[in-house]
Amino acid sequence: PSSTDVEPLLVLEFLHRVADALEEFLGSPLLGSRIESSYDVVAQVLGEMCDAGLVGSTEPNALRDVVEASTWVGKLLGGVGLPGSSPVSNASSAAFSLQKPQLNPTLSNSGSAIPWRRSNVRHTSNELYVDIVETLSVTIAPSGRPLSAFANGSIAFTSKVSGVPDLLLTLSAPGGKVGIEKALDLPVFHPCVRLARWRERPGELSFVPPDGRFVLAGYEVDLLPPGSLTDGKTTPNINLPASIEVYTSLGPYGSEFEIRLTLSNRFRTSNSSATSSAASSSLPNTLGRSSGSAMRSTPSPAFGTSATAHFSNPTVEDILISTQIPTSVRNLSDIRPSKGEAHFSPTDGALEWRIPSRDVGTSATLRCTVVGPLTAKDAEGGTNGFDFGTNSSTCDYNDDDDALSMHRSSAKASRPAQPERTESARYASHIAQNAALMPQSATLSFSVKGWLASGIRVESLEIDKKRSRGLGEGVRPYKGVKYLCVSRGGWRLGVDVGLATDKVLHAWMSFVT
Repeated sequence: PSSTDVEPLLVLEFLHRVADALEEFLGSPLLGSRIESSYDVVAQVLGEMCDAGLVGSTEPNALRDVVEASTWVGKLLGGVGLPGSSPVSNASSAAFSLQKPQLNPTLSNSGSAIPWRRSNVRHTSNELYVDIVETLSVTIAPSGRPLSAFANGSIAFTSKVSGVPDLLLTLSAPGGKVGIEKALDLPVFHPCVRLARWRERPGELSFVPPDGRFVLAGYEVDLLPPGSLTDGKTTPNINLPASIEVYTSLGPYGSEFEIRLTLSNRFRTSNSSATSSAASSSLPNTLGRSSGSAMRSTPSPAFGTSATAHFSNPTVEDILISTQIPTSVRNLSDIRPSKGEAHFSPTDGALEWRIPSRDVGTSATLRCTVVGPLTAKDAEGGTNGFDFGTNSSTCDYNDDDDALSMHRSSAKASRPAQPERTESARYASHIAQNAALMPQSATLSFSVKGWLASGIRVESLEIDKKRSRGLGEGVRPYKGVKYLCVSRGGWRLGVDVGLATDKVLHAWMSFVT
């Protein structure tokens, strides 16, 4: 509990950093057994990160200099009881006594002058990697008009360079300087980024990186053009790699629905050709103006244009279409996917359709038939889905049953005659009942290698030799970049079941008349 008002985002960010720091020392995933077996390390980490309610050092590189973590070699020596092992294993020298861990001097006395980078960094192979990952969040109205389209991106950087390198990462987007300012909306940066350089020259990130992998920056991009929501005359084309359409109330009685998947011609699947190394792995020597004749990635287009993406053949993988079936549906009696496999779980009403990348091609369809709840007529007639193969001609004669049937016949004859419903009325009744059993929405998940929805790309990555220290003469790090766009259920399509039902009824009435 806190005795004073605290910024909520400060508390959440601190909790996230505690989890990241524990994963750095104990490994990922963070399990309870690992915490119990490394309690001494956990106590040191928490003591350095927060003391008496005040937040201290939260950078993993800085914590490495002050937290004494036991290695697997020390645990192995401690297990056999050799000298120099852990305090718990040296029971012969001090029975039932635990040695207090000796912490290194504090960071302010002997640590690195840069709080996010540990001191005396040495690597046998110098490497720099840039991974840009964007997550799509798109909502489509039943009419097909986009309601919202955002791409949340993160720039993950991996630095394995000796000494203290000073780097300059240049980003570009369609439209030049104005385009990069528009694309990188609401950016957030790691503390190592010099904000003055970014404000003066948008698109240039000047920083001294931490050692290892970290998140350099994050951003959000609005993929819809300005004013597209208020302009009802035109429908903006967001040009996604894949799209789906849902058609409901199909079949003779409106008990079927169909989901259609369409893949854009600009994107290929893994069966088209071998997966391009440019899209699936980091690109060597593609960054920096001094790379000479090395292979470079092609410029990316503006979102919604027909130009090529970052690479000539971006790859679409991990295609998954999910829809929620109403709880009143007992089962799907017929599931017919043209490609891939579809599974329905009656317990939670989830229908999932997975399509392998090698089979999707350019389009695929899934058609299903719904089975509604039991009615009173079905219960009396015994049409509950179970058939034991009995026949009235093989049953024994029973006087009580015969008398009961004669009583029902006489009661039915005494009732006033009801007008029979026409065929169109019965058809309309079935359509209206099955309309409530149709899915209301569908989501699409996929991943695309070698393409970003925002059009952002890495222009260059350079090392400032004048500002860098301890780098060594003639050192040219291996540089690589990867682009990845994913949609984890972020592509959502609404279904207007009432409109589909009206169209089916109108078509039937036109046919009858």
